[in-house]
Amino acid sequence: MSDTTTELKRTALSHIHESLGAKMVPFAGYLMPVQYSGVIDEHHAVRNGVGVFDVSHMGEFIVRGPGALDLIQQVTTNDASKLAVGKVQYSCLPNETGGIVDDLLVYRMQHGDDHHYVLVVNASNITKDWAWINARNTHDARLEDISDRMSLLAVQGPKAVDTLKGLFAEDIASMPYYTAMYAEMKGVGLVLISTTGYTGAGGYEVYVPNPLAEKAWHAVMAAGKPFGIKPCGLAARDTLRLEMGFCLYGNDIDDTTSPIEAGLGWITKFTKDFTNSAAIKAHKESGTARKLVGFELLERGIPRHGNAVVDVQGATIGTVTSGTMSPTLNKPIGMAYVPTALSAPGTEIIIDVRGKQLKARVVKVPFLPQA
Repeated sequence: MSDTTTELKRTALSHIHESLGAKMVPFAGYLMPVQYSGVIDEHHAVRNGVGVFDVSHMGEFIVRGPGALDLIQQVTTNDASKLAVGKVQYSCLPNETGGIVDDLLVYRMQHGDDHHYVLVVNASNITKDWAWINARNTHDARLEDISDRMSLLAVQGPKAVDTLKGLFAEDIASMPYYTAMYAEMKGVGLVLISTTGYTGAGGYEVYVPNPLAEKAWHAVMAAGKPFGIKPCGLAARDTLRLEMGFCLYGNDIDDTTSPIEAGLGWITKFTKDFTNSAAIKAHKESGTARKLVGFELLERGIPRHGNAVVDVQGATIGTVTSGTMSPTLNKPIGMAYVPTALSAPGTEIIIDVRGKQLKARVVKVPFLPQA
């Protein structure tokens, strides 16, 4: 192992991935599995059956105290006052210049007498988010960063429920989408399980203290064996999320993109004041110069992050933020920021892919037909 990889963090399950022959790559300061049997094989396993991802690099903050909700309301765009215990919300942290510090999940939880919120943030932004939220904590709220103590297994796919339901006494099969609970996982211990994920294939995310992570991994793999469960890496996670049109921080959204132009107006609630809310509201009312859209290539090629969207003269008018060959649709798809005038579905645009100007069409996201 090179000097650079020895500086990377390892999850509690890294040795298991290596024993399974996973290709390990640096990602967000961690050494992470990018693929095992192959991107397409893992992608189809999740779409059609069940797969498990180690996403323990994600960050988790606990927020407690009388001012916990007030702090979350101030720093996030969505309305966390609507959350009942056991509910989860997608939201984002706006900055003071119209962009996004990070996107995140907000859990409202209770364990015994302990009422608290769990914020789940992107791995690459843990340090930034922690500093950002703490700097704005003028409320009676107490924050705890448990990121380095927790592992996270994403068990995703239509067979995820069949895989996991036998591992819990609770009826996890009846949990609605975007809900969570603390539950005893048989042979493992107390975990936080939620009906969330980043694949659009259904399933669960299981938060496990590091000392229990290996037990949890083996329990899930054994329970999923009858359903053909496969370990999956970050590459399949990326193709799965892109087929759903889910934003990836650092690609589709960042410190310079507003939630409005990124199509995140639905998680931006002006029923409360939050960081830069007046400016973001004005941005929404006046309209945006550009929008994030989905597109499909009409010619051979694979779009990639950073490709230019060009006009007929070849001048750059936009940028591809994500792109891939969709394993489910078997066609090249992507997302890009384009001028609002070119954002309607059906509009033809041109993508510069490695010097070739290829025709593309704006399409609605998600790319997959919804049942």
